[in-house]
Amino acid sequence: MTTSSTQPTSSLDELNTMAHGDFVAALGEVFEYAPWVAQSAARQRPFASIDALHGAMLAAVHTSPYEQAVQFLCGHPELSASAVRAGTLTSDSQQEQQSAGLGHLEKEQSERLDALNQTYRTRHGFPFIACVRHYTRTGLFAELASRTERDTEQEFAEALRQIGFISRLRLAQRVRTTLW
Repeated sequence: MTTSSTQPTSSLDELNTMAHGDFVAALGEVFEYAPWVAQSAARQRPFASIDALHGAMLAAVHTSPYEQAVQFLCGHPELSASAVRAGTLTSDSQQEQQSAGLGHLEKEQSERLDALNQTYRTRHGFPFIACVRHYTRTGLFAELASRTERDTEQEFAEALRQIGFISRLRLAQRVRTTLW
């Protein structure tokens, strides 16, 4: 079930002046299944730069109550070969996980990934989140195994940091820039 488009659709100037609902529709999936992040940022317009917009969006996440932040993390998909093959991810996650080669894992690798994900989620209470565009497939497996051993507070902070990387790349895909 793919749901979002990553084609640049609006300039920053257009985003700054569009109706609240249109802004949320344009950017609501930058943060996976969390249009409330775009809703919060919309109230802070106008933005002088994409970085300022991204900062406002991140601030909405970082200032949310802990329980809401955990629920937000739980809205993110696990890295999953079967989900990539089935096409059940948002279009952003589908593209990201496909770019890491997760749709082409051998059966044993896919099973190992599922087991690592389960161990991680059991330990920390939310899925493993990584900006897959920053890793090789081998690196993702190593990172998942390594981060499972961290304490949950440290891992919570790392998951939010990784979401910052992911969302910045997604935002750059959605906002047209003008070259002068």
